[in-house]
Amino acid sequence: MVWSTIYCSNIQNQNTQIGQMETDPRRIHADVIKRNAFNISEYRFHLNNLINHYFKSNLVADAINVFHQIPSPNVVSWTSLISGHSNTLPALTHFISMLRHPTLPNQRTLAIVLKTCASLSSLSFGVQLHSLCIKLSLASEPYSGSALIHFYSKTKLPNSARKVFDEMPQRDAVCFSSVIVGLAQNSKPIDALCYFSEMLASGFGSTVYSVSAALRACAELAGLEQCSMVHAHAVVTGLDLNVIVGTALVDGYGKCGMVNEARLVFDEHPSVMNLIGWNAMMSSYAQQGDKDSVLELFSMMELHGLVPDGYSFLSVMTAFCNAGLADETYEWFKKMELEYKFEPWIEHYTCLVDALGRSGRLNEAKEIALTMKKYSPDAAMWRALLSTSAHHANIELTREMSLRLQELDPQDDSAYVIAANAFSGVGKMDEVQVLRNLMRERRVKKEGGLSWIEHHGQVHVFLAGDRQHEKTEEIYLKLSELKEKVLKLGYVPVLDEMLHEVGQGEKKEALWYHSERLALAYGLVADVAPRGKALRIVKNLRICKDCHEAFKYISRVVEREIIVRDVNRYHRFSNGGCNCGDYW
Repeated sequence: MVWSTIYCSNIQNQNTQIGQMETDPRRIHADVIKRNAFNISEYRFHLNNLINHYFKSNLVADAINVFHQIPSPNVVSWTSLISGHSNTLPALTHFISMLRHPTLPNQRTLAIVLKTCASLSSLSFGVQLHSLCIKLSLASEPYSGSALIHFYSKTKLPNSARKVFDEMPQRDAVCFSSVIVGLAQNSKPIDALCYFSEMLASGFGSTVYSVSAALRACAELAGLEQCSMVHAHAVVTGLDLNVIVGTALVDGYGKCGMVNEARLVFDEHPSVMNLIGWNAMMSSYAQQGDKDSVLELFSMMELHGLVPDGYSFLSVMTAFCNAGLADETYEWFKKMELEYKFEPWIEHYTCLVDALGRSGRLNEAKEIALTMKKYSPDAAMWRALLSTSAHHANIELTREMSLRLQELDPQDDSAYVIAANAFSGVGKMDEVQVLRNLMRERRVKKEGGLSWIEHHGQVHVFLAGDRQHEKTEEIYLKLSELKEKVLKLGYVPVLDEMLHEVGQGEKKEALWYHSERLALAYGLVADVAPRGKALRIVKNLRICKDCHEAFKYISRVVEREIIVRDVNRYHRFSNGGCNCGDYW
């Protein structure tokens, strides 16, 4: 083994001499051949190393040849071969050959193959690997356990990932990071934040990945208090200086509607912020319809030498769309194609169709949807056309878009509900009943309207007409007071559509108890935000016309800014108006 030390030393000297370039593995191979006075175990050790060197140099055929020269391949030999083919089908083939050899895998082998299954979306193979892990008593080990969590997360089975984690008797920081990232990526933000809190309470240090995942969860919840706490933790640990965490902070504050805070974080990282960070900042402004700030950032980004990508253009188009500027949205779409030579994604087409549809140019929007290059309209595009057609009371096009969306996704509740709202608005109750019957036959359930508001790190969730909250009496009393005051200011209920949250026969009284109003009343009763600070509410659906109108009046009554993030954009109500200009 003395030669092994000399061998490694020689490699280090060679690397020093040629700078950062790696030593040619063929030279190392020649040395191994020359020094043939090794026993089988030592010879196999050097060949195993050679396999890795050849793969790193992209000399795949040579790596395989070396593997076949090994007298008795052990688990390290097979793992090296499988690792070289990671994320490709040959890795699975070699793994099966290894089992037939027979050689039992270790944690590293299983982790590589599980990663490959995740990359190839091979659920059945991965589940069989999980079974093998259990048989070999490796499923609860940190290394293979983390790989299982990653696999189930990537295959969109977050509950299975969480089950693997919960069954691990001993966990480390990597295991915690894996489950936090997996849950955040699979829209389980509350669970992700719970595990993040448990990780810190257990004494494990956070990583760039766990912190950025926690911030992603905060962004999905629009949880400003949680975002601020994770930010403080990142500052204490020094992770806030990392570009990944910095980008997640920008995105987190932006999706909480706090664009000024997002910009402060962004301005702290101008020299290290990558394209993803610039896009996150532009997207934050775009959701507010702040086209000027988006264009300013777009120009600054180019001055910094960054080349805009699809997300950059999407932010610009979204900003103009949210500002109600269809012509400018179209102009940037063409500019992206002609000046920047960037081929549009279907998301760009959908944004353009939405912008044109909102402005009433429905036939033009439909023509673009039907003549896209490379793409066929997806559910998002038909949904955008359906929504804008219903908004402009174009019943024929609404009917057509509803049918197209039903054909593409029969379980999409919006295909029925939006059309029913439009039909109800023009008195076509027979067609409303047809849609209701279809929903019943196909067992389609309407997505329930939810709104939530954060207070002292706790999220308070409300349904329409909800009476489950501990402060229900105070909430409803506050709503009565607000109603009396806004009626005196001239508020008139908007009853031209049948809303998501309630069924047929909705009365004016029921309008006043929609989920976002209950959340607002709780915010006022509990004094969620100090005087001078905005009240922030999140809603899982589009805010209805009547609530939108009511909130404008309420903002005058309470003399407070009210921010509502709905499924489409941010609404900032202040002094009787909204930054969306009644266009959303």
